[in-house]
Amino acid sequence: MNQLTTFGRRVVERRCFQRTIRVSREKLQRNTIIGFVASVLLAIMKLAAGVMGRSSALIADAVESFADTLGSMFVWQALRVAAKPADRDHPYGYGKAEALASLAVGGMLIVAAVYIVIKSFHEIVIPHEPPAPWTLGVLIFIVCVKEVLFRVVMRGADELESSAAKADAWHHRSDAITSAAAFLGVTIAVWGPQIFGIKALVMADEAAAILASGIILMTAVQLIRPSLLELMDATSHDLAAKVVSIAERVEGVRLIEKVLVRKSGAGFHLDMHLQVDPDLSIRVAHALAGKVKATLKSAMPGLVTVLIHVEPFEPVLEEER
Repeated sequence: MNQLTTFGRRVVERRCFQRTIRVSREKLQRNTIIGFVASVLLAIMKLAAGVMGRSSALIADAVESFADTLGSMFVWQALRVAAKPADRDHPYGYGKAEALASLAVGGMLIVAAVYIVIKSFHEIVIPHEPPAPWTLGVLIFIVCVKEVLFRVVMRGADELESSAAKADAWHHRSDAITSAAAFLGVTIAVWGPQIFGIKALVMADEAAAILASGIILMTAVQLIRPSLLELMDATSHDLAAKVVSIAERVEGVRLIEKVLVRKSGAGFHLDMHLQVDPDLSIRVAHALAGKVKATLKSAMPGLVTVLIHVEPFEPVLEEER
C-alpha cells in the first residue's frame, strides 16, 4: 500500500511538473510576442529620432533594435517548436530548437555590432552638427522600457531554463545598454562643445556607438557559447554528480558509473551505467533500475529521458580500472 501511495504521489508530481512546464512555455511565448512588438515600435522611434535629430548613435541603436526584433521572431518560433512532444522521428523531442535560435540571435548581434562600428567610423571622418537635445528624452524612455522587458523575459527564462528565452532577454538588455551609451555620447556631443569649447566632442556620439558595439559583441559570445555546447551534446558535470549522489542512496545499487547528462531545451537527457549484485535475476535487476529511474525523475523533474544500462558489479575489475 505504501509503495502504491508513493507511486501515485510521484505520478501526481510528474503531472504537476508537466503542467508547470506548459504554463511556463505559454508565458515565455507571450513575453516574446510583447517584446517583439515593443522592439519594433522602439526601433522605428529610434530611427526617426536619429535621422531628424542627427544622431549617429541613435541610428546605430535603431539598427541593433531591428536585429533585436528579428531575433525575437526566431526565439518565438523556436519556443513553439521546442514545446512539441517527442515523436517517432524525434524521440528526444525538439528542445534543441532553442539552442539553434540562441545561436542565430548571437550571430545577428555580431552582424549588428560590426555594422555599428563601420557606420560610426564613417561618420567620424565627415564633419557634422551635434545631435538635437530632444533626442536625450527619447533615449531615456527607451532605456527604461528595455530594462523592464529584460527583467520580465529573464524571470520567465530562469523558471524554465530556456536558453532561447534568455537570449531574447539579453537582447533587450543589450539594447538598453546601447541606448544608455548613446545617451552618454549624445549628452557630451550636445553640451560638451559649449561647456568646454572643444568642437571635437561632437564625435562623442560616434564614440558611444563604438563602445556599445563592443558590449554587444560580448553579449553575443555569452549567448553563442552555451548554445554550441548544447548542440554538441556537452555533458553537465554538476548534474552528473547530483545524479550519482541520488542514485547511490537507492538500496541495492552497488556502483554508478559513466553518467552522461546533456541539455536539450528546458530538459535534460541522462545515460548511465548501473552496477548491481551479479547474482540478481534479470527481472530483479530490471526492477531495481526502474526504481533508480523513478527516484531520479522524482528528485530531478527536469530529466526528460533516463536510459540505464545494468551491469554486474565486479570488484576485481573495478580495482584494475
